Amino acid sequence: MTSLFLLVGALMLMLSILLSPLSNRVGMPVLLLFLGVGMLAGEDGIGHIQFDDFETAFLVGNLALAVILLDGGMRTRGETFRVGLRPALLLATIGVLVTALITGLAAMLIFDLPLIDALLAGTIVSSTDAAAVFALLQGRGLNLNARVGATLEIESGSNDPMAIFLTLVLIELITLGEAASLWSAPLMLIQQFGIGVLCGWLGGRLLVFLINRVDLVTALYPLLVTASGLVIFAGTNALGGSGFLAIYLAGVLLGNHRVRMMPAILQVHDGLAWLAQLCLFLILGLLVDPSELLVIAPAGLLLAAVLILLARPMATFGTLWPFRFNLRETSFIAWTGLRGAVPIVLALFPVMAGIEQAPLLFNIAFVIVLVSLVIQGTSLAPVARLLKLEVPGHEEAHRRIPIDVPAVGEHELLLFRLQGERWTRPAPLGGLRLPPDSGIAAVFRDGSYLPPLAETCLQDGDLIAVVGRPDQIDTLGHQFNAPHGPKHLAEMAFFGEFVLNGEALLSDVEQAYGIRIGEEDKQQTLSACIARHQHGHPVVGDSLMLGPVTLVVKEIEGDSVTRVGLKLH
Repeated sequence: MTSLFLLVGALMLMLSILLSPLSNRVGMPVLLLFLGVGMLAGEDGIGHIQFDDFETAFLVGNLALAVILLDGGMRTRGETFRVGLRPALLLATIGVLVTALITGLAAMLIFDLPLIDALLAGTIVSSTDAAAVFALLQGRGLNLNARVGATLEIESGSNDPMAIFLTLVLIELITLGEAASLWSAPLMLIQQFGIGVLCGWLGGRLLVFLINRVDLVTALYPLLVTASGLVIFAGTNALGGSGFLAIYLAGVLLGNHRVRMMPAILQVHDGLAWLAQLCLFLILGLLVDPSELLVIAPAGLLLAAVLILLARPMATFGTLWPFRFNLRETSFIAWTGLRGAVPIVLALFPVMAGIEQAPLLFNIAFVIVLVSLVIQGTSLAPVARLLKLEVPGHEEAHRRIPIDVPAVGEHELLLFRLQGERWTRPAPLGGLRLPPDSGIAAVFRDGSYLPPLAETCLQDGDLIAVVGRPDQIDTLGHQFNAPHGPKHLAEMAFFGEFVLNGEALLSDVEQAYGIRIGEEDKQQTLSACIARHQHGHPVVGDSLMLGPVTLVVKEIEGDSVTRVGLKLH
């Protein structure tokens, strides 16, 4: 029996992985494919596997979400908190509450539920899902402007405590009735957030210290991060805090400090995050009964429409208006209210508590997740492009290999594959202008090693090994790689024909290009002018039309614009 169970489980994993390339071809979220494989293998599917172990599903769901949040935290850049932290936190708290309230009232009318049970249904589907958001933003080749991308990532990583808090409070009200105490609710909220933040910060700092002090085999560093992250997650839960928030914050701290073997850690954790999503959605697919979903499908679709078209937009526009997001940005954030594994895992709470309406609540959550993945997930990239929220992406190395020797400092071995029209004609290596403190270590062509001599000719398809620092990857990538992506995201098309220093005065621009900019103060710098119009927090891609020209932010340091693209109309 054990061998059969392992065989079936391994076959499901293998099938899901092999089907994943189909996701990009048909524009379907890969998570939906994993869920579909689980449903096909289930009791009503072709596999006829009977699985109703909610406790195991609950355990696997929590562990998988913890691993996904840890990976997402390590990939969240600290500078994004400059523009995304405050709006994301408001959206993750007040926004969740507004979404739960509106959706709950709609559930009461649609499903004829008692108010308290309907509010529980709304609460279960009120938070966005980190697994779905991270997978779709990172897997669709989207490079959103920092204001939008940061808000979505931070919100999805930090809104679980509010949803869990509301779920637990409502379950207590249902199970205890008049004996329940509402006075404990504010204390529970403070406890969830407070202990979660404290444990995440302390755990992350301790993990950074630990990794940089211990000497391990390279393969053990990613495992140490995983084990330590789960210790932080479980320990925080044991103390009554939000383990999800704690492990996400620990990941953020780890990803934004100098940590040895970080490229290897990220590479392994990318695979672990995918494995976690696979296992999670496969088990959730096995758990559901499709025949029961069909019974509530019409009403479930109606509730999903209320959530997507009314509740989420009202919560988004209501919470983001103080932060001066423009209409396009707010609309996209409202549309990207992706529901995934989190609502289904939250729907297991009533099942574990033995609430009478628990099966219905679980099926409602499942229908809404399916609708969200199909409708919102498949349209994410087209909507982002329609609203013009993409910016040119950073160039990545083909491979990053850390050199774990103190004498080399931050240097790594960076591999780039030569691509583009520039390399159709052989060019001598000696003609390259590399950033300071970097150099060519080797050239490979068709499996053969070529010595990195000045007269060595480079051509399209060659693999170049460069010794350089992580902060030089973008510069080196622009030099070696061909521009990729849509034509409108090419450097010149997006930023304009000219690039100016952020400290240039508006009067200098008028004089140099023979134009009049309008009523602006001509003695202010381009950086100050853009910052004033963006209320102090500009991001790459922000544009400002001034008379016959448009200024486009190209590079920033903190809140200061250092380079500006200029388009002449």
